[in-house]
Amino acid sequence: MTAIAAVAAAPARTAEAEVARRRVPATWRSYAIKALSVAAAVGIWQLLTAGHVRFWLRFDNLPTVTQIAAKFVASVGTGQYWLDLTQSVIRIVSGFGLAAVIGAGVGIALGRSRLFADIVGPLTELARPIPAIALVPVAILLFPTDEAGIVFITFLAAFFPIMVSTRHAVRALPTLWEDSVRTLGGSRWDVLRQVVFPGVLPGLFGGLSVGMGVAWICVVSAEMISGRLGVGYRTWQAYTVLDYPSVFVGIITIGALGFGTSAAVELIGRRLTRWLPRGEENGR
Repeated sequence: MTAIAAVAAAPARTAEAEVARRRVPATWRSYAIKALSVAAAVGIWQLLTAGHVRFWLRFDNLPTVTQIAAKFVASVGTGQYWLDLTQSVIRIVSGFGLAAVIGAGVGIALGRSRLFADIVGPLTELARPIPAIALVPVAILLFPTDEAGIVFITFLAAFFPIMVSTRHAVRALPTLWEDSVRTLGGSRWDVLRQVVFPGVLPGLFGGLSVGMGVAWICVVSAEMISGRLGVGYRTWQAYTVLDYPSVFVGIITIGALGFGTSAAVELIGRRLTRWLPRGEENGR
């Protein structure tokens, strides 16, 4: 019987090995295409700016890639650059972390409790359309320090995408799952632990990914308006003194930070939702 099972399993193992063997070249080809697309964009930028092209868009006013690269190398060697970077990251981690915890909790409560939805739901729907950056004057008046106000703006920016995604994920859960747990004698906590918490993870991490991007937009904008340190503040200061290469150093730094933090959220989400079927995705 064991020999028969081994013979039957051999074709499956062979097929899995074949899929894995084909996936490696496809992955490297994807990386190569992505690298070439970035290199092409950088090359076109250099040609347009070095050639002082002015055809509706005024590329002759912008710094060249070589000027930006030289300024970036010089900035990285200073302590001010790393101080601003660290300050922006601390603000993101603080505001986004609070938004992740509170947004997920409020989203689950809105999806599970009719009374909570009746009391809190209208308030969230009234506040959700207001851009977080429009509340900078309120944050300045409300909080005793600029730092607390910037974290508050970052929190608001990330809170609503996380809350809405979690609420929709809770409401989309099949009632059959909850009925099965209750039929087996499960309590309300068992339903939350075995059905709701794992079931909302895909939707929650979708909201976290969107919230991270919006949080970076708002933290940089808040730093430009009322900050004293941070990448956004330093970028705006460079613009006011017409140091355009430093402006693009700030823009590149913001892009790299946003990409890194969003990729971290995506990676954590994939690790926590490994139980999801991804056969078609992995095969592409």
